[in-house]
Amino acid sequence: MQSYTIGQAARLLGVSPDTARRWADAGRVATHRDDSGRRLVDGRDLAAFSVELAKAGGGEEDTPYTSARNAFPGIVTAIKLGDVAAQVEIQAGPHRLVSLLTREAVEELGLEIGMEATARVKSTNVHIDRV
Repeated sequence: MQSYTIGQAARLLGVSPDTARRWADAGRVATHRDDSGRRLVDGRDLAAFSVELAKAGGGEEDTPYTSARNAFPGIVTAIKLGDVAAQVEIQAGPHRLVSLLTREAVEELGLEIGMEATARVKSTNVHIDRV
């Protein structure tokens, strides 16, 4: 399972590293230490927390979350696989993006909940890029 540093988690949540650190210190998001002592957040825990945060109204920073060329880096929060089609949800800061794609594409990308990914939006289509 992929883990994220506090800085990476902050970027994916759309907040400052200090805010992410305070949330971890307060026990809002679980962390653990790696062999070199860095504090890490498990990808599944980060995915669950990002959904909870978005439902509660986001972080304390009020600048809108935008990116160049309609790319929304975030974390995979849900995957629903059918026989042929799949639905992938990404939480990118305060934005929840949902993409319908083939099951084969999800498997080829190796997408899992808690994994960092980028949703690219063109018109009404959302494309998922594995980071």
